[in-house]
Amino acid sequence: MVTAFVRGQSSLLIAPTGAGKTLSGFLPSLIDLFQQQQNPSSNKKIGLHTLYISPLKALTHDIERNLHQPISQMQLNIDVATRTGDTTAYQRQKQRRSPPHILLTTPESLMLMLSYTDAPSIFANLKCVIIDEAHSFANTKRGDFTSLALARLEYLCKGFVRFGLSATVAYPELLASWLGPSGDPCALIEAKTRIKPRVKILKTNARIPFGGYMAKYAIKDVYKAINDAQTTIVFVNTRATAELIFQALWEENSLVLPIAIYHGSLSKEQRSKTELMMAQGKLKAIVATSALELGIDWGDVDLVIQMGAPKGVSRLLQRIGRSNHRLDEPSKALLVPGNRFEALECLSAIHAIKRGELDGDPPASGALDIIPQFILNCLCSEPAGVEGIYQQVLNAPPYGALDFNTFVQLWAFTQDGGYALQAYERYNRLQEVAPDVYKPTSKRVIMRHRQNIGTIVEAGRLKVKRLRRAHQGKIIGEVEEYFAQQLVKGDTFYFAGEVLRFEGIRDMMVEAKPGKAKEPKIPSYVGGQMPLSSYLADAVRALLNDPDLWQQLPKQVIEWLELQRKFSMIPAPDRVLIEQFTFRKAQYVLFYTFEGRKANQTLGMLITRRMEKMGLHPLSFSITDYGLSICSIEKVEKHHIPKLFNPDILGDELEDWMLEAAMLKRSFRRVAVVSGLIEQQYHSTKKSMRQVTFSTDLIYDTLREYDKDHVLLRVTREDAERELLDLSRTADLLIRFDGAFDFIALSKPSPMAIPIVLDVRSEIVTGAGTQMLLEQANLYQEAENMMEDIRALLSGAD
Repeated sequence: MVTAFVRGQSSLLIAPTGAGKTLSGFLPSLIDLFQQQQNPSSNKKIGLHTLYISPLKALTHDIERNLHQPISQMQLNIDVATRTGDTTAYQRQKQRRSPPHILLTTPESLMLMLSYTDAPSIFANLKCVIIDEAHSFANTKRGDFTSLALARLEYLCKGFVRFGLSATVAYPELLASWLGPSGDPCALIEAKTRIKPRVKILKTNARIPFGGYMAKYAIKDVYKAINDAQTTIVFVNTRATAELIFQALWEENSLVLPIAIYHGSLSKEQRSKTELMMAQGKLKAIVATSALELGIDWGDVDLVIQMGAPKGVSRLLQRIGRSNHRLDEPSKALLVPGNRFEALECLSAIHAIKRGELDGDPPASGALDIIPQFILNCLCSEPAGVEGIYQQVLNAPPYGALDFNTFVQLWAFTQDGGYALQAYERYNRLQEVAPDVYKPTSKRVIMRHRQNIGTIVEAGRLKVKRLRRAHQGKIIGEVEEYFAQQLVKGDTFYFAGEVLRFEGIRDMMVEAKPGKAKEPKIPSYVGGQMPLSSYLADAVRALLNDPDLWQQLPKQVIEWLELQRKFSMIPAPDRVLIEQFTFRKAQYVLFYTFEGRKANQTLGMLITRRMEKMGLHPLSFSITDYGLSICSIEKVEKHHIPKLFNPDILGDELEDWMLEAAMLKRSFRRVAVVSGLIEQQYHSTKKSMRQVTFSTDLIYDTLREYDKDHVLLRVTREDAERELLDLSRTADLLIRFDGAFDFIALSKPSPMAIPIVLDVRSEIVTGAGTQMLLEQANLYQEAENMMEDIRALLSGAD
């Protein structure tokens, strides 16, 4: 890395967790800064030398702690500072007047700094940019945003070295291309280790449920593992699960072990306190979401427990790397599957890690709704023309193929909103001050833009105030507006590791007091479910068809698979298994796709629309990562399948559904916020999600009626296909298995069907059959009864 810096060679460093990636990234800067300070002939002020970009605020604070240690021990005169959303106004002004030598920041804070009129002077002496956990950016909208920020930096200060750091990269060459300017990929530096992580599925005598994803059934064994280890991070996949698992551990905590909770909805003070306690070794365990999976270095952690399936090999390896954060010691982890399907997923991930294989999506073309935000960001800094900013956009690899005509349409939208909106002053954001030279129309436009920079469109949130006395208390975090609106006075809910009693909403804050209850509610958060990776889906298919490997699974799961093989069949790797049966006085057809929730959701919507046309009267469908179950009045026969499971369903049915579905409005809402059409925040006022939705729905309907060719409608369609539908994966599934299916008619649901048909999160299909009421039951007991019926049937057959 030192040699690469001297040569001016941008590089992507791929090295195992604990190998010293971060210090390798900073070492060239420390050497160069030291040498510049030792040069007596140079009186020039050094200024901002190195910019460090992190995906997480918590990671910047952790890096700052770890960087100060070698700097102080070597007695170097080097200033290090952080710049995130938590940085005070005083510190921000100080950093602008006198930039530190090394600045640690996030993509959003960097883009905000690039909007300042003094940005050219702030970044004038920049020599190095370090992008940590580079793999977490590359194939996301936030990665497109970061790439544009790097392109702007390149325009302001040519020739700086780019260093990318990552431990888990599925496509190194593609990531190296993303990291460098368009057409100039970075060099690759790879450091490998022979030491493999030690990963096992937690052994338990508890009954593994058929459905669900919390893994609460194993809480006694998890608690024992925590007690036996020195320090443990218990990773979960959602914030709601974090609250639930923390409470379950606390109820089990007979030894009064110091256990904490950490996720992004907790207040800054609460998170900082937990980080400090963890760094000081005062915690025995911490229940955390992905907020702690990237790069945080706590050397005392010797065990990671993953509650629920990992959903991806690279993601799991990243989390496992938090334990024994040293190069010469293997990381240790226990996986706790939430259900029996997830046991297959966990074992498949363990095998992939042993083989050294990773997964991940290759970088996609850049999201277009970011372009108007970038255009305005550049013009806030200095007046410019269309061609000049277009060239900067082309220097960002995700946008290297963006055609000029599309860019001009996005520019026109940024300027005045387009044909249907240009009459409104609110949407006139740019003015031409000279031929092909533009600037923002007012300071208000600039302020609105700066307060809404970024690509993370959050659902409306309300702060939670823990009351000590009437209307007085401490802010401990945020819950989503939708959840808060469902609460009535006296309701209890889990938050920040305790049970709170809802008192009311006052001044856009949820007021609550500590309380006790047997069944508190759990705050729900939009976007909590992680998608199953394509690699892991294929690995599960392969595992199912290799019975020799089944012996590594829990005995309950082996029995489940054996019953499936006898009663129906195991899904083949190159064919789709389709089962048909009667259940709860209705007809069911089940497709084992193994393509993840998004693809199955899309497939369910499309197939039920075609079933309506065919007179099969679908009622509802339920999905998991592994399959799609459709309930209908009429029986689906084998001869129906070629029409239902057919690539041509992506034609008329998809078009009709997308035009009618509220999903496009939801996607337009996100596009409108990112592109600056609607802002979530202005001054100290934050719009509620109801206000944002009302505004965007109204504009969407207006554009659909009066300006059908508006560029944002096209961007919305592309965003929905990319972010909400997983359309490419759905299309690949339909094409790959066109005509390749096994259809089996059964007398009742098969063992593998049980967790899918009993999934409580069903989509109701509007149509002729929606009046039919389905019987409700105790799902867990019903699942057990169904298995007993299958055992009895097979016993009689034997």
